[in-house]
Amino acid sequence: MCTGFIISVLGLVGIMPFYFLSVEHQKLQRRYGKEKGNHIGEILGIISGWGFFTFWIGIWISPQPRFIVSVFQDFLIMIPVINFAIPLFNLAACLLLILPGSWLAINGVKETTLKVAETHRPKTVVTTGVYSIVRHPQYLGGLLAHLGISILLSAFYSLLLTPMIIALVYLISGKEEKEILREFGKEYEDYRDKVPMLIPKLKS
Repeated sequence: MCTGFIISVLGLVGIMPFYFLSVEHQKLQRRYGKEKGNHIGEILGIISGWGFFTFWIGIWISPQPRFIVSVFQDFLIMIPVINFAIPLFNLAACLLLILPGSWLAINGVKETTLKVAETHRPKTVVTTGVYSIVRHPQYLGGLLAHLGISILLSAFYSLLLTPMIIALVYLISGKEEKEILREFGKEYEDYRDKVPMLIPKLKS
C-alpha cells in the first residue's frame, strides 16, 4: 500500500483529538479564561479543520489501485495538462455527487460565515437555508464530494475507505452537537428534534 495513502489515513485519524478539543469551548474557557480559551479553541479549530481536509485530499490523490467500471469505458475525457484520461461514466457519476455536495457545503458556509466553519464556534443556532435540510450540510457535502472524487479518479482505496470516513464524520458531528447543546440548551434541542443530522428527510 502506498506510503502517502497510509500517512493520509493516519493523519486523518490522528487529527481527531485536536478537533474534539477545539469544540470544547466551555472547558477551554474554564481552564484558560474566556478570552484565551476562545483563542486557543479557534486556533485548534483552524488547525484540525484544515488538517482534516488536507489529509482527506491526500487519500483521494495518493497513488493506489484503480477500479474499472465497464459502462462507457471506451468513452474517455482526456485532460492534457496532466495527461490523465477520465471515463465518461466516472465523470457523469462524479458530477451527480459533486454538484449537490458543493451546493450544500458552500451554502452551509454562507449561512454561518467562513470563520465559524473554520473555528467550529457558532454564535447562534442557525436553522435556515441548508440547515433546515440537515444539521451538518458541510459534512454531508464533504461525504458526497468524497464519493464523487473517488469515482472520478477511480481511486479504489479511497472508495474502500468510505465507511471509515462516514464513521469519522458521525463522530465529529456528535461531538459538535454535544458541545452546542451545552451552550444553547433547549434552542438547539428543539432544532435537533426537527432536522436530521446528515440524511435529509424525504418529503411526503
